[in-house]
Amino acid sequence: MGIGNFFRRFGSQNQLFLSVLTQQATYLLHASAALCEMTETMDPVRWRKLEREIKACEVQGDALLTEFHEQLFEVILRKIRRSDIQNIAMSIDEFLDNINDSAKSIPLYMPKRLDSQIVDFAQYIHAEADSIKKIMLLFGDIKKNYAQIAIQCERITELEHAADDTFAEYIGYVFTHESDPIELMKYKNIAETFEAATDAAKRISDTVRKIILRYQD
Repeated sequence: MGIGNFFRRFGSQNQLFLSVLTQQATYLLHASAALCEMTETMDPVRWRKLEREIKACEVQGDALLTEFHEQLFEVILRKIRRSDIQNIAMSIDEFLDNINDSAKSIPLYMPKRLDSQIVDFAQYIHAEADSIKKIMLLFGDIKKNYAQIAIQCERITELEHAADDTFAEYIGYVFTHESDPIELMKYKNIAETFEAATDAAKRISDTVRKIILRYQD
């Protein structure tokens, strides 16, 4: 579906921005699932195919965000501030960019192996994307869904903390056990890219937390 047609499908203002955020989250979920697949194979051909899939999601997300910004300032939003919606949309786009960077890092560095910690990072990222999709589906009625949204935000925080622990453990592991300095730097750089993606997801949940606090009363 073309971006213009996507926007024309939705008449109400609230339905418009919710549909955009939900579509962004769908791209996140697709891209993060492909990233998980990348970490489960050592086939460079498969890596490149999955990388292209993730890049396509990132490109579609960028196009959606560009038109979203144009549409956002042509409508009057009730209850939720324009700046709030813009911040969420931009944070989701940043997370998608980080997933794309993570995907590029594997065929770029061509590591001899992908350790279990890298697989774990991809799983964390996919789980965070799943929570973000759930949040966007609940966002239509923040007051009613406050508790459920807060639970998903907490889940993202827990996943980000788990990723921090995994990163610290993994860096210690590769510096202790990897004797090849070139391979060591490959593993370190890949891990840093994946860990940055988990941080980007937490920035989305932090933004959502600030918004829902205003709707608690």
